[in-house]
Amino acid sequence: MITGMALVCVRVRDQQEAYEFYVGKLGLKPTMDETIDGFRYLIVSAPEQPELPIMLVEPEAPMIDDEAARQIRTLLATGALGPGAFRTDDCRATYAELKAKGVEFVEEPEERFYGIDAAFRDPSGNHWRLTQPKPPQ
Repeated sequence: MITGMALVCVRVRDQQEAYEFYVGKLGLKPTMDETIDGFRYLIVSAPEQPELPIMLVEPEAPMIDDEAARQIRTLLATGALGPGAFRTDDCRATYAELKAKGVEFVEEPEERFYGIDAAFRDPSGNHWRLTQPKPPQ
C-alpha cells in the first residue's frame, strides 16, 4: 500500500543555479549535495517539511536518454513544466518577500476558491504556485 510521497524530482537546466535559487531566494534547506558515480544528488526541502525532499536534477544520463533530455530542456525553456505548489501561511507577505529577492512572478496573489495564490518561475523556467490554503471550515 502506498502511504505517501518519498521524493519529488524537479528538472532544472543547471543544478548550481537551481541550488542558489531554491536555497538563497526561496529559503529551502539543503539536505544532500553529494556526487556518487558521477551523478550529483542535490536535494533540498522546505524547513517545516523535511520529510518531503525535492531533488534538483539536470535532464541527462543516467536518468534519461539524450532525446528525452533534449525534449525536457525545450519544455523548461518554454515554461511548460509546472512541478507543483509551495504552501505559505501568508501569500501576500511571502510574495512581497520573494519579489524583493528577485523571484520572477507571473501572477500576483489572487483570491481563489481554495485560498490565495500567486505564480512564479524558477531560473530554469519551471512554473510554481505559491498557495495560502483557506482554513478548514
